[in-house]
Amino acid sequence: MSIHISAPEGQIAEVVLMPGDPLRARFMVKKFLTGAELVSQTRNIYFYTGNYMGKRITIGASGMGCPSIGIYSYELFSFYGVQTIIRIGTCGAYQTNLSLYDLLLTDLACSESSYALHAWGLPTESIQAPGIATNKIELTALNQSKSVKKVNIHSSDVFYRKESGIPAIATKYRCQAVEMEAFALFANAQELGRSAATLLTVSDIIPTHEKISADQRETALLPMMEIALESARAL
Repeated sequence: MSIHISAPEGQIAEVVLMPGDPLRARFMVKKFLTGAELVSQTRNIYFYTGNYMGKRITIGASGMGCPSIGIYSYELFSFYGVQTIIRIGTCGAYQTNLSLYDLLLTDLACSESSYALHAWGLPTESIQAPGIATNKIELTALNQSKSVKKVNIHSSDVFYRKESGIPAIATKYRCQAVEMEAFALFANAQELGRSAATLLTVSDIIPTHEKISADQRETALLPMMEIALESARAL
């Protein structure tokens, strides 16, 4: 089968940052990287490799959901020698003790997704963040005097639901927020012996319907990006 990343051999760095949105990836590259080159644009999923304060880093989009990040992270780990992927994205808070703009670091991702089962034969609905990247992010946030909350995350397999309220699996694992990708990323990293982390910014408070506007997101996500980049530099 043909792969979905078209970068030539050697053009992907060992550490990759993955926002979900290709335009957010491009924004990060323009703002933070020097000497960046577009190394893959198949399906308009952009991957750029450049330098951040002397560290060679690749930034590329994951798309939405477990199947999409499952494909891209597998190819990065398996075909490009990537050692660490840090997902950076947004999430919806299930609880009102969280606030808009809070930074959440995923300790455990749980999901109703069958990704881990069908990809790797893992009959599990929860996966711990594998490798050292999560600890590096914790330390980096501390050094930057930024508050990061380590939490369990629900990687939902669906975005729209018939029933309202917190899904049973999120209650079971005491998940404080929901996104859609960490579970598959962690499954791939665990099976392939690599490191992966997921750092999120709270963009919605589900019970109260509060949300960050589209105009606010560009600046709202900067603290998360800065922590991820500094963590990547330390890996």
